[in-house]
Amino acid sequence: MAVRAAMHRAGAALVEGLLAMRESPSPSFPCACGKRARFHGRRPRKLHTALGEVSFERAYYHCPDCGHGQSPRDAELDVAGTDFSPGVRRMMAAVGSETSFERGSEQLELLAGVAVAAKAVERHAEAIGAAIAEREREEIRRAKQLELPEILSPAAEILYIEMDGTGVPVARRETAGRKGKTEGEAARTREAKLGCVFTQSGVDRKGRPRRDEGSTSYAAAIESAEDFGARLYTEAWRRGWDRAKRKVVLGDGAVWIWNLAREHFPGAIQIVDLFHARQHLWDLARSLHPNEEAQQKRWMAIHQQLLDDGKLKKLTVSLRSIQTSNQELAEKLRTEADYFHRNALRMRYPKFRGLGLFVGSGVVEAGCKTVIGCRLKQSGMFWSTKGANSILALRCCRLNRRFEDFWASRGKAA
Repeated sequence: MAVRAAMHRAGAALVEGLLAMRESPSPSFPCACGKRARFHGRRPRKLHTALGEVSFERAYYHCPDCGHGQSPRDAELDVAGTDFSPGVRRMMAAVGSETSFERGSEQLELLAGVAVAAKAVERHAEAIGAAIAEREREEIRRAKQLELPEILSPAAEILYIEMDGTGVPVARRETAGRKGKTEGEAARTREAKLGCVFTQSGVDRKGRPRRDEGSTSYAAAIESAEDFGARLYTEAWRRGWDRAKRKVVLGDGAVWIWNLAREHFPGAIQIVDLFHARQHLWDLARSLHPNEEAQQKRWMAIHQQLLDDGKLKKLTVSLRSIQTSNQELAEKLRTEADYFHRNALRMRYPKFRGLGLFVGSGVVEAGCKTVIGCRLKQSGMFWSTKGANSILALRCCRLNRRFEDFWASRGKAA
């Protein structure tokens, strides 16, 4: 550690020497107001770099018309409006996307010898995430106007889209006027929607579908279903949705998922997650035979077999034929029967298995934990919608292996 600290000091001195090499100032420089700013001498500047703090001087210009001052060297070095070098900001984005800002601050000091406050990690991680989110919004806007990029990658054999949502704890002001899950209580979370796109090129020796390794990409945000649909459509297009030989949309029984599938992904095979459908039956079994585990299992054995065999008509008829004087239970039976009837075409599990397709949405369920839960749902966390969306954009960008491309091109975009 002592050797590392010494090398950092030596490196910082070298960087400081390079920055001290004076540029030749011109008498004036273009100002944002359209006029010319005049050279106003040289001013000192301190920067926190990956090697430590460095000091240097650079030319400073002042506009007599609008009163704005600027240093072109700051823009050249990508440090305008910040005391941190691009390298340190990139580090803060990386740790801020992975763990709490406090822990990220500790990790930077321990692993890189870079001492930054937790608030600085938060501010810069969210700022970079917001820049990524802004670029995504521009891509979505172009997609809506059908200004779509040409995809040159090989056509996928099978391309999947899975969708789900999970609650993210937010500050109280973010839930004003929203109803909670419990009657009479205010909401404590906002739903973050997550979409996963991945490919499958074959099955294993037992005939089970096999997801292509490293093929999953993510899209996530706290936003309306309409806006999320456009976001996921843009990601699917980027992955070659229009050229895929077979297309599949997988999800639970949420109405918003199938509305988006119908609007943005027409022609895709739609599949309701088998394990989610089974859970509906288990809930019914517990309601019909409370505290009678043996009866629950016998009832489930019959009805789960109907579900697994794709005999949805018989399953629906069986549920509708159950008689009870309990009005609440009767309503539950009607609701569940309607659920299975409404999704019958999405529950043809023998056919889907025969095609070698996935019938479970495990990828997106795991994604809800790894993409959203382990970062945004830790104990004591309460987010603003803007802050959560910034971190989600940053996190998806890194998990999709596009962060380096974003970082390299952000200056060109400006």
